[in-house]
Amino acid sequence: MATTIKYTPRLHKKYRDEVVPALMKKFGYKSIMQCPRLVKICLNQGVKGATSDKKVVDEAVAEMTMISGQKAIPTMSKKDISNFKLRKNMPIGCRVTLRNVNMFEFMDRFISVSLPRVRDFKGINEKAFDGRGNYTMGITEQIIYPEINIDKIARISGMDITFVTTAKTNEEAYELLKEMGMPFTNMDKTGK
Repeated sequence: MATTIKYTPRLHKKYRDEVVPALMKKFGYKSIMQCPRLVKICLNQGVKGATSDKKVVDEAVAEMTMISGQKAIPTMSKKDISNFKLRKNMPIGCRVTLRNVNMFEFMDRFISVSLPRVRDFKGINEKAFDGRGNYTMGITEQIIYPEINIDKIARISGMDITFVTTAKTNEEAYELLKEMGMPFTNMDKTGK
């Protein structure tokens, strides 16, 4: 009888072994089920010039699929806007939602490989929490990802990345992401 080895991402193992005990100690949780956890990571990209050139959206979908390791889907416009030459149900961007193994793998690559490649990187802003435990940040250039071949891209474009957690407050979400390795600019929340 052959035994199968179940793969556990490095960041998921770190969450279980290091992050959960640290959060329980800091916030005084009685059960590990009270600890906030990462639910999903949403990547979203609006494509400039998508109304005039349909191939731009296809290129963005292909790039985001390479970056995330999961098939991205095009986002469609919801209404007609004549000033922008926009019709309802025209592709204007792309998005992908990562969960479980893909989510932990993406976050691990994002923290350890992609963020250090940002030009003049001093850390990410800790003020971008939404009050419900979610963190959203913007990336200005997709070339920070090693999966993108700089010679083959037609245009530089950015994207929004949202980290959705089960945290009830900004402080809990901040501590969760900080413990998982997010390089915030001011690692001390008090401002010192």
